[in-house]
Amino acid sequence: MRNGDVIGKIQRQEWLKPTEEGLQRLAHKAFRLRGGQQVKNFLHGTWIGHPLHAILTDIPIGAWTAAIVFDVLDSSSPRRQYSLAADSAVALGLAGACGAAATGLTDWQDIDPPARRIGLVHGLLNVASVVLFGASLFARRTGSRAGGRGLAAIGYAVSVAAARLGGNLVYEQKIGVDHSISEKLPDEFTPVLPEADLHEGKPVCAEHNGTPILLVRRDSQIYALADTCSHLGGPLSEGMLEGYVIQCPWHGSRFSIRDGNVVDGPAVHPQPCLQARIQNGQIEVRKSECRIPTGLPAPAGINPQPRTGTEG
Repeated sequence: MRNGDVIGKIQRQEWLKPTEEGLQRLAHKAFRLRGGQQVKNFLHGTWIGHPLHAILTDIPIGAWTAAIVFDVLDSSSPRRQYSLAADSAVALGLAGACGAAATGLTDWQDIDPPARRIGLVHGLLNVASVVLFGASLFARRTGSRAGGRGLAAIGYAVSVAAARLGGNLVYEQKIGVDHSISEKLPDEFTPVLPEADLHEGKPVCAEHNGTPILLVRRDSQIYALADTCSHLGGPLSEGMLEGYVIQCPWHGSRFSIRDGNVVDGPAVHPQPCLQARIQNGQIEVRKSECRIPTGLPAPAGINPQPRTGTEG
């Protein structure tokens, strides 16, 4: 069956909707507990600027692939080393799968239909593969090596099916990728808005060749970022500004307006940043790393930027 047919069938399973919504509400409530945002940031991977889930999924996939290879060798050789290697690989994969499940659920709670349903089935298949590999490890340790190998083979097939859906989430649904990376921002200073249209503390969306740009005036300085949220493309200019932090109105990602760094997830990728200046009554912007070397004054008319993304 073609991948498109599989995805289409999953998306038509409306009976899954109550489960999707209920599980998302439960996850949201759990992370609203004290300290939940810090845990959420860690599990999203905001501290490394990359989805942590994508890193941890390599552990069970690699370990269980090795287990299958060692099982084949074990079935055709009397050497005990192969059985020990296979059992160890299964156990390592189970440990990695627990981390992948925690990070995957954390990411999944902040996605919308139709990706939400695909993600749910992806997760359920992975749970099934964990159960099968867990049963395989139990069978091996109770003397049923042939049964353990059989359960591992089934579990591996299920995990491959789950990985197939995971690929769709990334490459088709664009979950976990940087939605702001393709922003066509100006390389040279370009006027985007009359200065009179930007008021203190009120985010405004300007445009450059159809590309939205967030402008904020804060304490006599003008800050500019790509307006499209790196998480799932929400309009930052419609979000809430608190101090020097803008919150996406869609899923709550928070970014420093000074340098675009992620303050809180679910986003893990920083926002592209621009320098801003005022010329002839117009606000002009251009691409920038939003960094000014220590000890050097900011160029006239250009907003100075701190060297770190820490926000109070």
